[in-house]
Amino acid sequence: MTEMVHGTIPAAAGDPILPRWWRTIDKWTMSCVLILFGIGMLLGFAASPPLASKNGLEPFYYVTRQFGFGMIALTVMLAVSMMSPTLVRRLATIGFAASLAAVMLLPVFGTDFGKGAVRWYSLGFASLQPSEFLKPGFVVVAAWFMAASQEIGGPPGRAYSFVLALVIVGFLAMQPDFGQACLVLFSWGVMYFVAGAPMVLLIGLVGMTVVAGTFAYNSSEHFARRIDGFLSPDVDPRTQLGYATNAIREGGFFGTGVGEGTVKWSLPDAHTDFIIAVAAEEYGLLLVLAVIALFCIVVVRSLIRLMRERDPFIRLAGTGLACAFGVQAMINMGVAVRLLPAKGMTLPFVSYGGSSVIASGIAVGMLLAFTRTRPQGEIGDILRGRGRA
Repeated sequence: MTEMVHGTIPAAAGDPILPRWWRTIDKWTMSCVLILFGIGMLLGFAASPPLASKNGLEPFYYVTRQFGFGMIALTVMLAVSMMSPTLVRRLATIGFAASLAAVMLLPVFGTDFGKGAVRWYSLGFASLQPSEFLKPGFVVVAAWFMAASQEIGGPPGRAYSFVLALVIVGFLAMQPDFGQACLVLFSWGVMYFVAGAPMVLLIGLVGMTVVAGTFAYNSSEHFARRIDGFLSPDVDPRTQLGYATNAIREGGFFGTGVGEGTVKWSLPDAHTDFIIAVAAEEYGLLLVLAVIALFCIVVVRSLIRLMRERDPFIRLAGTGLACAFGVQAMINMGVAVRLLPAKGMTLPFVSYGGSSVIASGIAVGMLLAFTRTRPQGEIGDILRGRGRA
């Protein structure tokens, strides 16, 4: 609590790793993530039993699996948060290369599990979605390129990162997974903006996105069906969006009560993409606002700490990770309330899914590592010093 009230206490370089980690970590962000996972487990007890019943499994089969995935995710998060930025960058580069190779091989070895998009590898005991692990690795690698381009005589890192983003978007669009593709482009755009990109280029990027979206609409039945459903003034009550909309309406401000919701029996993805509809129906607007507040605290708190960071790589990578984390949550909840077309994107740490929760643990672990307090002068001190010179 001392850090939450008075700020982080800088650690001496010779301190043991655990005390130094505890004094320099952002405890607000870590606490919010733990609460989000707890809320996810609570909602899992409500949303998972209907699916388990349909599949002939034990009532809390999926809850138990999610708890196991969550323990792995939180362990990885804490381990990564103890690493130095240099070590994080090296491991992220290796992980990015492996994830990109896995995404490229999806058309050959992947499966769609009957959902119309080849996004997963079936491992028998579980499934693996490599695009979830690709995102944090890409953010770190792209930030490394952009930071290198700011050095005197450095490589054209911004151009390299843009080409890399286009390659990733192309392979994601082949699945098709336009939601993850948009998130990759958004992350790159945010980092490029922070790195000092001209507005003309960013406007051009938006124009290219519109052109690409138009092409996807005309060439992909999967994409066109989701856009048409979003633009339609009427919602078919027998679709997932229809069930979710009705559940949110029925929940009201305080909800129908624990275990009293009915949408979980109708929504195939009630435990994953539409978990927020279950929260809104049984616990009402209050819990939804609490979830939104937790995500906002993680993003805003991280960005405030990164504003004081001198190292351009850490500043860019941390900004990309924080914004991607927040925007993914915004997309998931926006789809549930029909503010956005259906994307098939999970709510970090809340939705069921091994790949999602473990990849989120890696991403937040990187973010915690980048936002740790380090013995350095703040960037504002440097700017003021230059002004006096």
